[in-house]
Amino acid sequence: MATIHPHINFNGNAEEAFTFYKSVFGGEFVRIIRFKDLSNAEFPIPEKEAEKIMHIALSIGKNFLMGNDVPEIMGRVNENENRSKIVISAESREEADKLFNGLSAGGTVEVPIDASPWGSYFGMFRDKYGIEWMVDFDATQNN
Repeated sequence: MATIHPHINFNGNAEEAFTFYKSVFGGEFVRIIRFKDLSNAEFPIPEKEAEKIMHIALSIGKNFLMGNDVPEIMGRVNENENRSKIVISAESREEADKLFNGLSAGGTVEVPIDASPWGSYFGMFRDKYGIEWMVDFDATQNN
């Protein structure tokens, strides 16, 4: 079966966002590549872009959350646009609460975590970096 590893674009604060995500999920950074690491005569990197993240990957269990900073030359990412949602399937109600409360801190809760009409424990929010998340715990699938 294929695995899905979400990838998120940022406007220069990818490292800050991923440090926050690591504080909530745990895990380790398995790769951090800065734009300066790719700089050469054929691909010069402006000094103001050098420390920005070209690629970052955080291990979360058997999955990876990946991201990067978009170079200014490519324009800005519209952080208020519906880019996508990242869905977390929690293994317990307690884990769902921990992840929902941790990741939504400083963000905007769109659907408070509670019993859903379809029978699971569900909540939805946009975190303080503009990334949209859904947290779900379905007791019928976690027996």
